[in-house]
Amino acid sequence: MAEKQKSDLLLSRMLPLPVLRRLRAQRTVPAEAFDAVTIFFSDIVGFTTIAANSTPMEVINMLNMLYRLFDEKIQEYNVYKVETIGDAYMAVSGLPQRNGNRHASEIADMSLSLMRSLEGASVPHSPNEPLRIRAGVNTGPCVAGVVGTTMPRYCLFGDTINTASRMESTGEAMKIHISETTKKALDEFGNYEVESRGFIEIPGKGNMETFWLVNKLGDVEPHNQCRKLDDYDSNLLELLIRS
Repeated sequence: MAEKQKSDLLLSRMLPLPVLRRLRAQRTVPAEAFDAVTIFFSDIVGFTTIAANSTPMEVINMLNMLYRLFDEKIQEYNVYKVETIGDAYMAVSGLPQRNGNRHASEIADMSLSLMRSLEGASVPHSPNEPLRIRAGVNTGPCVAGVVGTTMPRYCLFGDTINTASRMESTGEAMKIHISETTKKALDEFGNYEVESRGFIEIPGKGNMETFWLVNKLGDVEPHNQCRKLDDYDSNLLELLIRS
């Protein structure tokens, strides 16, 4: 029973729980279309340079600490972590369980929280080098489903994901770059501070007006309550042994 619980816990971290239940019951899970979700992408600014000047263990240790911080923070929101690829982090709200029109505000709140968590952070093995991320957000329809049998993955497909990725790659350090569709979704709530970036050329999309998500009006979360990267154990080997 204890080993089964460990196995269930591991599987629940690889696939969403509702999808896992259907997979067990039906053996296959059909792809599902979602009318509106909000996608978040982030990556580390200057990661290639940092990696070139670090040992492989230092890079793994840095990513492990950063994403443990992210994983802990997103549990406070109605958000599902899709995956990490290298230094890229992808999350979504609005699937696999729909949440009405809350998906944009959930991702916005999460994005602002993550940015605050990294204020003043530095590369763990190089304290004089700041650790900064770029973030991009987009809202729209998508299709999601389990792909593969040997190592099944819950994957998202559609132009909404591509645009969110472009928002991240064309953004700036420690800023949240959002699309017009996300801006319109946040306007429905009326308590977000958003600034127009103007029209810029987005690769594969053409000329688009994009925006910066600056703040949530009336947000009273104290900055000093956000955990810093240094709060985590920097010894990766010890973490692996304990787990």
